[in-house]
Amino acid sequence: MRPAHTEDVEGSSRLGSVARRLHGVGPLLGLVALCIGGTLLNPDFATFDNAMNVLTRTSFIGIIAVGMTFVIISGGIDLSVGSMAALIAGSMIWIMNALAHGVGGHTLAPLAIIALGIVLALVLGGLFGLAHGLLVTKGRIEPFIVTLGTLGIFRAVLTWLADGGALTLDNNLSDLYGPVYYASLFGIPVPIWVFLIVAAGGVIVLNRTVFGRHVQAIGSNEQVARYAAIRVDSVKIVTYVLLGLCVGVATVLYVPRLGSATPTTGLLWELEAIAAVVVGGTALRGGEGRVIGTVIGAILLSVIANILNLTSIISVYLNAAVQGAVIIFVAFLQRGRR
Repeated sequence: MRPAHTEDVEGSSRLGSVARRLHGVGPLLGLVALCIGGTLLNPDFATFDNAMNVLTRTSFIGIIAVGMTFVIISGGIDLSVGSMAALIAGSMIWIMNALAHGVGGHTLAPLAIIALGIVLALVLGGLFGLAHGLLVTKGRIEPFIVTLGTLGIFRAVLTWLADGGALTLDNNLSDLYGPVYYASLFGIPVPIWVFLIVAAGGVIVLNRTVFGRHVQAIGSNEQVARYAAIRVDSVKIVTYVLLGLCVGVATVLYVPRLGSATPTTGLLWELEAIAAVVVGGTALRGGEGRVIGTVIGAILLSVIANILNLTSIISVYLNAAVQGAVIIFVAFLQRGRR
Protein backbone atom coordinates (compact mmCIF):
# COMPACT_ATOMS: atom_id res chain seq x y z
CA MET A 1 0.00 0.00 0.00
CA ARG A 2 1.31 3.45 -0.96
CA PRO A 3 1.59 6.12 1.75
CA ALA A 4 -1.27 8.59 1.90
CA HIS A 5 1.03 11.56 1.35
CA THR A 6 2.21 10.02 -1.94
CA GLU A 7 -1.38 9.81 -3.17
CA ASP A 8 -1.96 13.42 -2.09
CA VAL A 9 1.11 14.57 -4.03
CA GLU A 10 -0.01 12.66 -7.14
CA GLY A 11 -3.51 14.13 -6.84
CA SER A 12 -2.12 17.64 -6.51
CA SER A 13 0.12 17.02 -9.50
CA ARG A 14 -2.85 15.90 -11.62
CA LEU A 15 -4.87 18.93 -10.54
CA GLY A 16 -1.96 21.20 -11.37
CA SER A 17 -1.63 19.59 -14.80
CA VAL A 18 -5.34 20.10 -15.48
CA ALA A 19 -5.12 23.72 -14.31
CA ARG A 20 -2.16 24.39 -16.64
CA ARG A 21 -4.03 22.89 -19.58
CA LEU A 22 -7.11 24.99 -18.85
CA HIS A 23 -4.91 28.07 -18.50
CA GLY A 24 -3.31 27.31 -21.87
CA VAL A 25 -6.60 26.97 -23.75
CA GLY A 26 -8.37 29.73 -21.82
CA PRO A 27 -7.65 32.53 -24.34
CA LEU A 28 -8.75 30.30 -27.23
CA LEU A 29 -12.00 29.37 -25.47
CA GLY A 30 -12.58 33.05 -24.75
CA LEU A 31 -12.02 33.91 -28.42
CA VAL A 32 -14.46 31.21 -29.56
CA ALA A 33 -17.08 32.41 -27.08
CA LEU A 34 -16.65 36.01 -28.25
CA CYS A 35 -17.02 34.99 -31.90
CA ILE A 36 -20.22 33.11 -31.11
CA GLY A 37 -21.56 36.05 -29.12
CA GLY A 38 -20.60 38.54 -31.85
CA THR A 39 -22.40 36.47 -34.48
CA LEU A 40 -25.55 36.32 -32.37
CA LEU A 41 -25.46 40.07 -31.76
CA ASN A 42 -24.83 41.03 -35.39
CA PRO A 43 -24.79 38.58 -38.33
CA ASP A 44 -22.38 40.89 -40.21
CA PHE A 45 -19.71 39.91 -37.68
CA ALA A 46 -19.32 36.42 -39.18
CA THR A 47 -18.69 37.57 -42.76
CA PHE A 48 -15.37 36.88 -44.50
CA ASP A 49 -14.81 40.58 -45.21
CA ASN A 50 -15.23 41.47 -41.54
CA ALA A 51 -12.87 38.66 -40.51
CA MET A 52 -10.21 39.95 -42.92
CA ASN A 53 -10.76 43.49 -41.63
CA VAL A 54 -10.30 42.38 -38.01
CA LEU A 55 -7.16 40.35 -38.78
CA THR A 56 -5.64 43.14 -40.89
CA ARG A 57 -6.12 45.65 -38.09
CA THR A 58 -4.75 43.10 -35.63
CA SER A 59 -1.57 42.63 -37.64
CA PHE A 60 0.13 45.87 -36.49
CA ILE A 61 -0.38 45.25 -32.78
CA GLY A 62 0.06 41.49 -33.20
CA ILE A 63 3.52 41.85 -34.77
CA ILE A 64 4.62 44.22 -32.00
CA ALA A 65 3.11 41.92 -29.37
CA VAL A 66 5.20 38.99 -30.62
CA GLY A 67 8.34 41.00 -29.86
CA MET A 68 6.85 42.20 -26.57
CA THR A 69 6.34 38.56 -25.55
CA PHE A 70 10.10 37.96 -25.52
CA VAL A 71 10.74 41.13 -23.48
CA ILE A 72 8.07 40.34 -20.88
CA ILE A 73 9.08 36.68 -20.57
CA SER A 74 12.64 37.83 -19.84
CA GLY A 75 11.30 40.02 -17.03
CA GLY A 76 11.28 43.36 -18.87
CA ILE A 77 8.70 45.76 -20.28
CA ASP A 78 8.56 48.41 -23.01
CA LEU A 79 6.15 51.32 -22.72
CA SER A 80 7.50 53.18 -25.74
CA VAL A 81 6.48 51.00 -28.71
CA GLY A 82 3.66 53.31 -29.83
CA SER A 83 5.86 56.40 -29.76
CA MET A 84 8.70 54.42 -31.36
CA ALA A 85 6.41 53.41 -34.24
CA ALA A 86 5.29 57.04 -34.65
CA LEU A 87 8.86 58.33 -34.86
CA ILE A 88 9.90 55.56 -37.26
CA ALA A 89 6.90 56.36 -39.48
CA GLY A 90 7.68 60.07 -39.43
CA SER A 91 11.37 59.48 -40.17
CA MET A 92 10.50 57.16 -43.08
CA ILE A 93 8.16 59.72 -44.63
CA TRP A 94 10.57 62.62 -44.08
CA ILE A 95 13.52 60.81 -45.67
CA MET A 96 11.46 59.35 -48.54
CA ASN A 97 10.01 62.76 -49.40
CA ALA A 98 13.47 64.31 -49.35
CA LEU A 99 14.78 61.63 -51.72
CA ALA A 100 11.76 61.99 -53.99
CA HIS A 101 12.37 65.74 -54.39
CA GLY A 102 16.06 65.22 -55.07
CA VAL A 103 19.14 65.45 -52.85
CA GLY A 104 22.17 67.24 -54.27
CA GLY A 105 20.49 67.51 -57.65
CA HIS A 106 20.02 63.74 -57.95
CA THR A 107 16.82 61.73 -57.71
CA LEU A 108 16.34 58.02 -57.14
CA ALA A 109 13.83 55.69 -58.70
CA PRO A 110 10.59 55.53 -56.67
CA LEU A 111 11.00 51.81 -55.95
CA ALA A 112 14.53 52.42 -54.65
CA ILE A 113 13.23 55.19 -52.39
CA ILE A 114 10.56 52.89 -50.94
CA ALA A 115 13.14 50.14 -50.42
CA LEU A 116 15.41 52.58 -48.59
CA GLY A 117 12.48 53.71 -46.44
CA ILE A 118 11.74 50.12 -45.45
CA VAL A 119 15.40 49.47 -44.60
CA LEU A 120 15.48 52.70 -42.57
CA ALA A 121 12.45 51.57 -40.56
CA LEU A 122 14.08 48.25 -39.65
CA VAL A 123 17.42 49.87 -38.83
CA LEU A 124 15.81 52.50 -36.61
CA GLY A 125 13.72 49.86 -34.83
CA GLY A 126 16.80 47.74 -34.18
CA LEU A 127 18.83 50.73 -32.96
CA PHE A 128 16.07 51.95 -30.63
CA GLY A 129 15.75 48.43 -29.22
CA LEU A 130 19.52 48.22 -28.80
CA ALA A 131 19.51 51.53 -26.91
CA HIS A 132 16.81 50.22 -24.56
CA GLY A 133 18.68 46.98 -23.98
CA LEU A 134 21.96 48.74 -23.20
CA LEU A 135 20.32 51.21 -20.82
CA VAL A 136 18.56 48.38 -18.98
CA THR A 137 21.53 45.99 -18.76
CA LYS A 138 24.64 48.17 -18.74
CA GLY A 139 23.04 51.29 -17.31
CA ARG A 140 21.23 49.24 -14.63
CA ILE A 141 18.05 51.30 -15.03
CA GLU A 142 14.64 49.73 -14.59
CA PRO A 143 12.94 48.95 -17.95
CA PHE A 144 9.84 50.84 -16.83
CA ILE A 145 11.87 54.04 -16.30
CA VAL A 146 13.93 53.67 -19.49
CA THR A 147 10.97 53.14 -21.78
CA LEU A 148 8.83 55.72 -20.00
CA GLY A 149 11.57 58.25 -20.76
CA THR A 150 11.97 57.24 -24.40
CA LEU A 151 8.19 57.27 -24.82
CA GLY A 152 8.30 61.03 -24.31
CA ILE A 153 11.50 61.50 -26.32
CA PHE A 154 10.27 59.63 -29.40
CA ARG A 155 6.95 61.44 -29.60
CA ALA A 156 8.53 64.83 -28.94
CA VAL A 157 11.05 64.31 -31.75
CA LEU A 158 8.25 63.33 -34.14
CA THR A 159 6.25 66.43 -33.15
CA TRP A 160 9.34 68.53 -33.86
CA LEU A 161 9.90 66.88 -37.26
CA ALA A 162 6.25 67.45 -38.18
CA ASP A 163 6.31 70.98 -36.74
CA GLY A 164 3.29 70.06 -34.65
CA GLY A 165 1.30 68.93 -37.65
CA ALA A 166 1.48 65.96 -40.01
CA LEU A 167 4.15 64.47 -42.24
CA THR A 168 2.49 63.26 -45.45
CA LEU A 169 4.06 60.92 -47.98
CA ASP A 170 4.53 62.15 -51.55
CA ASN A 171 1.52 61.16 -53.69
CA ASN A 172 3.54 59.25 -56.29
CA LEU A 173 5.33 57.27 -53.60
CA SER A 174 2.06 56.70 -51.76
CA ASP A 175 0.45 55.16 -54.84
CA LEU A 176 3.43 52.88 -55.38
CA TYR A 177 3.72 51.93 -51.71
CA GLY A 178 -0.01 51.37 -51.17
CA PRO A 179 -0.12 47.67 -52.18
CA VAL A 180 2.09 46.78 -49.19
CA TYR A 181 -1.02 47.36 -47.08
CA TYR A 182 -3.93 47.07 -49.51
CA ALA A 183 -2.83 44.17 -51.76
CA SER A 184 -3.91 40.58 -51.16
CA LEU A 185 -2.32 37.20 -51.79
CA PHE A 186 -4.74 34.30 -52.37
CA GLY A 187 -7.51 36.55 -51.08
CA ILE A 188 -5.74 37.33 -47.80
CA PRO A 189 -4.31 40.85 -47.22
CA VAL A 190 -0.52 41.18 -47.14
CA PRO A 191 -0.36 42.42 -43.49
CA ILE A 192 -2.00 39.18 -42.33
CA TRP A 193 0.62 37.10 -44.17
CA VAL A 194 3.41 39.14 -42.58
CA PHE A 195 1.79 38.73 -39.15
CA LEU A 196 1.62 34.95 -39.64
CA ILE A 197 5.28 34.79 -40.71
CA VAL A 198 6.45 36.87 -37.73
CA ALA A 199 4.33 34.80 -35.33
CA ALA A 200 5.65 31.52 -36.77
CA GLY A 201 9.21 32.82 -36.43
CA GLY A 202 8.51 33.82 -32.84
CA VAL A 203 7.15 30.37 -32.00
CA ILE A 204 10.23 28.68 -33.45
CA VAL A 205 12.70 31.00 -31.73
CA LEU A 206 11.01 30.78 -28.32
CA ASN A 207 10.33 27.03 -28.28
CA ARG A 208 13.00 25.50 -30.52
CA THR A 209 16.19 27.45 -29.87
CA VAL A 210 18.71 27.82 -27.07
CA PHE A 211 18.04 31.56 -27.06
CA GLY A 212 14.35 30.97 -26.35
CA ARG A 213 15.17 28.67 -23.43
CA HIS A 214 17.58 31.26 -22.06
CA VAL A 215 14.89 33.97 -22.27
CA GLN A 216 12.55 31.83 -20.17
CA ALA A 217 15.28 30.90 -17.71
CA ILE A 218 16.20 34.55 -17.14
CA GLY A 219 12.59 35.49 -16.53
CA SER A 220 12.13 32.61 -14.10
CA ASN A 221 15.20 33.41 -12.00
CA GLU A 222 17.85 35.76 -13.27
CA GLN A 223 20.36 34.96 -10.55
CA VAL A 224 20.16 31.22 -11.19
CA ALA A 225 20.53 31.91 -14.90
CA ARG A 226 23.77 33.76 -14.19
CA TYR A 227 25.03 30.82 -12.14
CA ALA A 228 24.19 28.59 -15.11
CA ALA A 229 26.60 30.65 -17.24
CA ILE A 230 23.82 32.19 -19.34
CA ARG A 231 24.86 35.56 -20.78
CA VAL A 232 21.97 37.39 -19.20
CA ASP A 233 22.80 40.88 -20.41
CA SER A 234 23.31 39.77 -24.01
CA VAL A 235 20.05 37.84 -24.06
CA LYS A 236 18.11 40.79 -22.63
CA ILE A 237 19.63 43.16 -25.19
CA VAL A 238 18.62 40.82 -28.02
CA THR A 239 15.03 40.68 -26.75
CA TYR A 240 14.77 44.48 -26.94
CA VAL A 241 16.37 44.48 -30.41
CA LEU A 242 13.84 41.87 -31.54
CA LEU A 243 11.01 44.03 -30.22
CA GLY A 244 12.44 47.07 -32.02
CA LEU A 245 12.60 45.12 -35.28
CA CYS A 246 8.99 44.01 -34.80
CA VAL A 247 7.98 47.65 -34.32
CA GLY A 248 9.86 48.48 -37.53
CA VAL A 249 8.03 45.74 -39.46
CA ALA A 250 4.65 46.89 -38.12
CA THR A 251 5.45 50.48 -39.11
CA VAL A 252 6.44 49.43 -42.64
CA LEU A 253 2.96 47.94 -43.00
CA TYR A 254 1.22 50.87 -41.29
CA VAL A 255 2.67 53.81 -43.28
CA PRO A 256 0.96 52.97 -46.61
CA ARG A 257 -2.40 52.70 -44.84
CA LEU A 258 -2.76 56.45 -44.30
CA GLY A 259 0.43 57.77 -45.88
CA SER A 260 1.07 60.14 -42.99
CA ALA A 261 2.43 60.42 -39.46
CA THR A 262 1.19 62.79 -36.75
CA PRO A 263 1.93 63.30 -33.04
CA THR A 264 -0.99 60.93 -32.30
CA THR A 265 0.22 58.07 -34.53
CA GLY A 266 0.62 54.84 -32.56
CA LEU A 267 -1.13 56.29 -29.53
CA LEU A 268 -1.79 53.58 -26.90
CA TRP A 269 -0.21 50.85 -29.04
CA GLU A 270 1.88 49.92 -26.00
CA LEU A 271 -1.31 49.33 -24.02
CA GLU A 272 -2.73 47.09 -26.75
CA ALA A 273 0.51 45.14 -27.19
CA ILE A 274 0.95 44.50 -23.47
CA ALA A 275 -2.73 43.57 -23.17
CA ALA A 276 -2.38 41.04 -26.01
CA VAL A 277 0.64 39.46 -24.30
CA VAL A 278 -0.94 39.12 -20.86
CA VAL A 279 -4.32 38.01 -22.19
CA GLY A 280 -2.46 35.34 -24.15
CA GLY A 281 -1.16 33.83 -20.92
CA THR A 282 2.32 35.31 -20.53
CA ALA A 283 3.14 36.01 -16.88
CA LEU A 284 3.81 39.68 -16.23
CA ARG A 285 6.53 38.68 -13.77
CA GLY A 286 8.35 36.81 -16.51
CA GLY A 287 9.58 33.28 -17.01
CA GLU A 288 6.48 31.87 -18.69
CA GLY A 289 4.67 32.64 -21.91
CA ARG A 290 3.67 31.52 -25.40
CA VAL A 291 3.74 33.34 -28.72
CA ILE A 292 0.65 31.44 -29.88
CA GLY A 293 -1.16 32.73 -26.80
CA THR A 294 -0.08 36.27 -27.68
CA VAL A 295 -1.46 35.88 -31.21
CA ILE A 296 -4.78 34.67 -29.80
CA GLY A 297 -4.76 37.51 -27.26
CA ALA A 298 -4.21 40.13 -29.98
CA ILE A 299 -7.05 38.71 -32.09
CA LEU A 300 -9.30 38.47 -29.03
CA LEU A 301 -8.83 42.15 -28.19
CA SER A 302 -9.51 43.15 -31.81
CA VAL A 303 -12.66 41.02 -31.80
CA ILE A 304 -13.85 42.80 -28.65
CA ALA A 305 -13.30 46.19 -30.32
CA ASN A 306 -15.03 44.98 -33.50
CA ILE A 307 -18.05 43.72 -31.57
CA LEU A 308 -18.29 47.04 -29.74
CA ASN A 309 -18.17 48.89 -33.07
CA LEU A 310 -20.85 46.69 -34.66
CA THR A 311 -23.25 46.54 -31.73
CA SER A 312 -22.76 49.86 -29.91
CA ILE A 313 -23.07 48.09 -26.55
CA ILE A 314 -20.82 50.80 -25.18
CA SER A 315 -19.17 53.80 -26.79
CA VAL A 316 -16.24 53.02 -29.11
CA TYR A 317 -14.35 55.69 -27.20
CA LEU A 318 -14.19 53.29 -24.26
CA ASN A 319 -12.20 50.64 -26.16
CA ALA A 320 -8.99 51.65 -24.39
CA ALA A 321 -10.80 51.48 -21.05
CA VAL A 322 -11.85 47.90 -21.83
CA GLN A 323 -8.27 46.97 -22.69
CA GLY A 324 -6.96 48.59 -19.50
CA ALA A 325 -9.54 46.70 -17.44
CA VAL A 326 -8.51 43.45 -19.13
CA ILE A 327 -4.84 44.04 -18.20
CA ILE A 328 -5.75 44.70 -14.56
CA PHE A 329 -8.05 41.68 -14.39
CA VAL A 330 -5.49 39.29 -15.90
CA ALA A 331 -2.75 40.70 -13.66
CA PHE A 332 -5.03 40.05 -10.69
CA LEU A 333 -5.45 36.43 -11.77
CA GLN A 334 -1.67 36.11 -12.22
CA ARG A 335 -0.76 37.56 -8.83
CA GLY A 336 0.24 34.17 -7.44
CA ARG A 337 2.10 32.97 -10.55
CA ARG A 338 5.81 33.08 -11.18
